[in-house]
Amino acid sequence: MVRTTSNEGGVMSKEFDFFGNPQVSKLFDLVLELGMDLHVANTRIRALEMQLVRNGDLKAGDIDAFRPTENEKAVLDKTRDEFMDRLMRIITEVGPSEHPLREQWDAAIAKRSANDKK
Repeated sequence: MVRTTSNEGGVMSKEFDFFGNPQVSKLFDLVLELGMDLHVANTRIRALEMQLVRNGDLKAGDIDAFRPTENEKAVLDKTRDEFMDRLMRIITEVGPSEHPLREQWDAAIAKRSANDKK
């Protein structure tokens, strides 16, 4: 069933309702986001490793043997948590598809503004 709506009410418009089910569409959005991020990350990692090996700054296999320090682990954990938060927003976002995350965006801008004033 395809539902149509104006830009209010949180119901997907016909243009964005590919599956006839908003929950399935959100999961599809999540899969697309994950796929895009994974592709970009893999490409950049491989290019960086190739460049470092080419320049002699790294030997092939060094990255596989990497073990982070406690500080490095904290940075990696923080990055992972921020990534997971972004993915969870796709599932929990409110509002119609034409402007998803509007409330979340406004809250993030307000939070950033408050932090900038400190």
